[in-house]
Amino acid sequence: MINLPAAASNVLDKVFRGGVADLRPMPRVLVDHGPNRWVYRLAGAGAGDPVLLVPPLAAPALCFDLRRGCSLAEHFVDARRRTYLVDYGTVSFADRGLGIEHWIDEVLPRAIRAASADAGGRPVHVVAWCLGGILSLLTVADQADLPVASITTVASPIDFTAIPLVAPARPLVELTGGWLLTAPYRLLGGAPRQIVRWAFQLSSVDKYVTKPVALLTHLDDMEFLAQIEAVEEFMDNMVAYPGRTFGQLYHRFFRGNDLHDGVVDIEGRLISLAKIEVPVLVIAGATDGIAPEPAVRRLTMLLDHSPDVRFEVCPGGHLGVLTGRSARHTTWKAMDAFLEKHAAA
Repeated sequence: MINLPAAASNVLDKVFRGGVADLRPMPRVLVDHGPNRWVYRLAGAGAGDPVLLVPPLAAPALCFDLRRGCSLAEHFVDARRRTYLVDYGTVSFADRGLGIEHWIDEVLPRAIRAASADAGGRPVHVVAWCLGGILSLLTVADQADLPVASITTVASPIDFTAIPLVAPARPLVELTGGWLLTAPYRLLGGAPRQIVRWAFQLSSVDKYVTKPVALLTHLDDMEFLAQIEAVEEFMDNMVAYPGRTFGQLYHRFFRGNDLHDGVVDIEGRLISLAKIEVPVLVIAGATDGIAPEPAVRRLTMLLDHSPDVRFEVCPGGHLGVLTGRSARHTTWKAMDAFLEKHAAA
């Protein structure tokens, strides 16, 4: 039975007051800036080892700061962790020549060093979501001298053959020699933000089909409505993929499944995940359609030289496992325990 006064109040907030979600970003200070790189220190963060939040390409950095109450950034600040966030900004047609190497050679190493320097030279705990996790792993595997204390990946697929969403397209892709997507992304200079948005929606099409009914039956549930609003804001801020990067992801990861064996050829340079020598926490979402548990778990079999590899399956889909309404009691607690264990003396 719907609570009519609560439902009426929520409807008034949505119609006349702009919504029920508190979408204010956490206050932040810019500490480093360069091409495709803005590194912020979140205001109010405490002392100790720095934590650097690394988003994927194409997704806005607000994935870590979705809304008040469901913000990993807010959680870390409240826990008095010295917290940093890297933002890649927007991607335009002029960026079409940027490849994966731009992120693993320039953007992420500089962001890691900037966070460490701002924190007095302390080693950085990298916390990354989706492709941000893959790029972080490749960066640390390639540059052992980076001041990294640990890596946490959330919903980062390693075995692309274990992703049901891409399985149906694989035979057609191979039949066309990979040109099914190659010609369009070369013509467009990448994957435009609207296509990225549609792809994300397709991964949870059942929720979009049933969304009107869900809204009507939850009009009295402010938390439910706030989460819907926050996810819509996230979707509206999707970013394009640069053409060359998209091409590498398509041919190396989607077609070749190079990550499955933990060795990736980046412009003639072999990068092996087995070279990672820091602790790694691997988190998968129990209902993630984009990065299902088997696709994520594969990473734990490739980290031969990591002193501590932990694997957790937490409730939620691809975004929900990172910042859903239950994440504060599950995913974030797993992160807290891991970071506490590997805090510098």
